[in-house]
Amino acid sequence: MGSGKAVASRFAVDLHPSIRELKEKHQRDLQNLTLATQPFKILQLFVFATLKYLKQWLVYVLKKGGWIMALTFLLAAIGFILANDDSTSEKHIQELLRYTRYVLWWVTLGVASSIGLGSGLHTFVLYLGPHIAFFTIKALKCGRVDLKTAPYDTIVLKRRPSWLEKKCSEFGPPVFPLSSGTLVRVPISNILPHVQLEAVLWGLGTAIGELPPYFISRAARLSGSKMEMEELSEAPSDGLISASLRQIKRWFFTHFQHLNFLTVLILASVPNPLFDLAGIMCGQFGIPFWKFFLATLIGKALIKTHIQVDVPFFWLC
Repeated sequence: MGSGKAVASRFAVDLHPSIRELKEKHQRDLQNLTLATQPFKILQLFVFATLKYLKQWLVYVLKKGGWIMALTFLLAAIGFILANDDSTSEKHIQELLRYTRYVLWWVTLGVASSIGLGSGLHTFVLYLGPHIAFFTIKALKCGRVDLKTAPYDTIVLKRRPSWLEKKCSEFGPPVFPLSSGTLVRVPISNILPHVQLEAVLWGLGTAIGELPPYFISRAARLSGSKMEMEELSEAPSDGLISASLRQIKRWFFTHFQHLNFLTVLILASVPNPLFDLAGIMCGQFGIPFWKFFLATLIGKALIKTHIQVDVPFFWLC
């Protein structure tokens, strides 16, 4: 018995260096796991984390009796479709598909704008901004805002909006009084509701695009990786940009206790290219997901979006 205990203790002692080496190797792998060096690996981890949270959310909803509501809604929808004739049901399905494409298009553009730690596609400048500008110019020329045939009458993939090529005479006489030249004075409050929905959908996409840094940082925290102040110490050989980024990281690290709902909301409500750092810190220090996402959603989809939407209005109206 004594010899057996001695062998076990000696085996445990020999095992410690191996465990230490594995932990060190794991730490090095985590440090090398960056978007620039391993983008596909990060995308894979993001997909796995998203599926995990969706599964947890689905289980939660089913436990709370949500499946009964979902089943009732599904049966009601099927009954509504069957109650109509074939032509009417086909029309409703086509309308539903148009709305679905419209929503997915603008949400996807928002995701593409904010994903990638600030390296995403600037879809506001490429799509949303020009769309608002074109609609505003058309409304000022025609003197009316009822230009769309439906809310989804916007640019979607390769399809152009129907109102863009129409002449003002096809819409009818101007509703608003003449201002100067060929333009009619149209209040911003009348134009905004006609471009607001796609702007909010775009903002929703930008909020969703901010989730990967949060999930990756949260996964690193759960795996045992912690950010230390020594990692953020300034080195004299660093350049100006690296030193500035390290200083910002140090500020976030030393003020992480202030990363509450209101702080995240303020950071998300203004055009802030460094918001990814806030998402990383929220994931690193265990800020609850719904607190982070709701603050980001309200800030980006409702507040920041309307600030950006006002830019074309400021130059055109």
